[in-house]
Amino acid sequence: MYNLLDGLKIIEASSFLASPTAGLYCAQFGADVVRVDQIGGGPDFHRWPVTEANDSLYWENLNRGKKSLALDLSSPHGRELLQELVRATGQFITNFPAEGFLSHATLAEGRPDLVTVRVMGWADGAPALDYTVNNAVGFPMMTGVGPEPVNHVLPAWDLISGGYAAFAMLAAIRRREQTGEGIEVRIPLSDVAIGTVANIGGIAEVLHKDANRPRLGNAVYGLFGRDFVTKDGVRTMIVVVTHRQWANLLSALGLAHAVHAVETECGVSFANDDGVRFEHRDALFPLFERAIGVLDHASLAALLDERGVVHSAYRTMLDAAHDPRLVGNNPMFANFDANPSGLGYPAAGAFATIPQMQRSDAQGAPRNGQHSEEILSDMLGLSSGEIARLIDSGTVGIAQ
Repeated sequence: MYNLLDGLKIIEASSFLASPTAGLYCAQFGADVVRVDQIGGGPDFHRWPVTEANDSLYWENLNRGKKSLALDLSSPHGRELLQELVRATGQFITNFPAEGFLSHATLAEGRPDLVTVRVMGWADGAPALDYTVNNAVGFPMMTGVGPEPVNHVLPAWDLISGGYAAFAMLAAIRRREQTGEGIEVRIPLSDVAIGTVANIGGIAEVLHKDANRPRLGNAVYGLFGRDFVTKDGVRTMIVVVTHRQWANLLSALGLAHAVHAVETECGVSFANDDGVRFEHRDALFPLFERAIGVLDHASLAALLDERGVVHSAYRTMLDAAHDPRLVGNNPMFANFDANPSGLGYPAAGAFATIPQMQRSDAQGAPRNGQHSEEILSDMLGLSSGEIARLIDSGTVGIAQ
């Protein structure tokens, strides 16, 4: 955690992944983020993975460093309290519908400089999830070897949308500083997905060729890259992204002469053209399979490391969790025992490293309603008696 956003207060009313990720990233850079949920937890409060006691490790880690206010959002008074908090702070992140009690127009009444960042499904307001948007833009039909579509397990569009939403919040605040005007920024998952496809050339590619990209299994499109199996059965991904790496890979495996023979037979040169290597992958891959298949993984890794060739063995997530380089000795992580779930494990802080600043440890996650009294007192100026009456009436919840 870094205090780059110290003093910035943000109200977040959201669920699931994209919108909470935006709030998390802001909190990791020092913003005071208040997560507002229904009393007892919103629809993602028990989202898997969960513990034996049904505590969500997903929710716990997406809300580190935030404060929690629990309200009865089905009641008019609970909704009014949330509206008052948004107006009091002037910054709001949400994935609630664009119309209704949390519409920007409603919230901006009395707070014309309000900045709202709203994560949506489709731009027209229709609902969508990462996995349905991913299907809509075509990636499952490019993954694997076919004929069935292959869904991936990483919710990429949620995560990109969350990062984009955090960026949009700061961009909108900068505009407000220059103009004094508030604004609503809407971020549809569908636009993030198809816009990303366009940004990496996908739209131009398929329209230019009037055809879909072929499914390649584990081969990397447009580069020399694929998984190979060593003598001791370790499956290793090797990817060449520079011409020097290509030369070094041939040197490491003693394949210069064999590859030259393929060049002569095909009338091409692989030395300075990624695309030519990719086009002739079916002729090249068997050479590398044989050369790698006689080496154990340790020997292969040493050869590739010595020559700066990018590679990695396939591992499980449990393997990664025990990796000192990734987790154990990584300053991004801090062992954290005071989690609402009661479990102790390494918790991630800000992904960025700022050499000029001291990194703070990862923060804990709140319990539902843990900061309700503090927030209503500090942000809305309610007295202890008023807060007690709200709790007694069931409008406000506190951690049990």
